[in-house]
Amino acid sequence: MILEVANLTIISGQEDEFEKAFRLASKIISRMNGYIRHELQRCIEHDNQYVLLVWWQTLADHEIGFRQSLEYQEWKKLLHHFYDPFPTVLHYQGVKDE
Repeated sequence: MILEVANLTIISGQEDEFEKAFRLASKIISRMNGYIRHELQRCIEHDNQYVLLVWWQTLADHEIGFRQSLEYQEWKKLLHHFYDPFPTVLHYQGVKDE
């Protein structure tokens, strides 16, 4: 399992519109192959800061299956104009206990 982590900075004053658009975008991502679940968390100290966590079965499910899909074009149209700056996205995997 892979965890995608995106730190999102939203243009100040557009937080409510972003959250409405994100609810629509959630329906898109949740239908993708390899999608497990996601969470959007809003920062307490800075209203325009969010973190998006998305769990995928594989890295390819996100990088190829989602990002190279027609559905991603709709995701971009709904959300990308809210970001300033554009977010950095990193991927993580669990560390095994031995």
